[in-house]
Amino acid sequence: MKGRSPSQQKDAVRRVLLSILPPGAPATFRKLFPPTKWSAEFNAAITVPFFYWLVGPSELMEVEVNGVKQKSGVHIKKCRYLENSGCVGMCVNMCKLPTQSFFTDDFGLPLTMNPNFEDMSCEMIYGQKPPPIEEDPAFQQACLSTICPVANENSPVCPKVRL
Repeated sequence: MKGRSPSQQKDAVRRVLLSILPPGAPATFRKLFPPTKWSAEFNAAITVPFFYWLVGPSELMEVEVNGVKQKSGVHIKKCRYLENSGCVGMCVNMCKLPTQSFFTDDFGLPLTMNPNFEDMSCEMIYGQKPPPIEEDPAFQQACLSTICPVANENSPVCPKVRL
């Protein structure tokens, strides 16, 4: 995060994500997993076992996407990334936004992530387009002053998530 704007942080994570994929992977993913209920449910199902190492225990959950109930939600019980960083800015700029953008823009499968800064859990909803930044509650979140090493207790919104 140091020395980078929120936009630069998001772009750096996106570049790393793309660099670990073989050439043409986003185009292949788009062909194999068009934005359908099946694709959203399949990606949620594989997220649970394959992302355990990064975020910790999670479980599949039923969600409503565009008025349709489907099992395309993942409830991360206590996100290791959020818990260890203790920082709203790191969560939003280095995980939430780049991951949403990676799936929605690069892979063509909408994804919304909803971190819960009180219990350190997070919901991933495959198939749901992320809200505009101005309407996203994560951008209205204050610093986690009791655990964030660089918290600004006087700011009503975490200054690390500025646009």
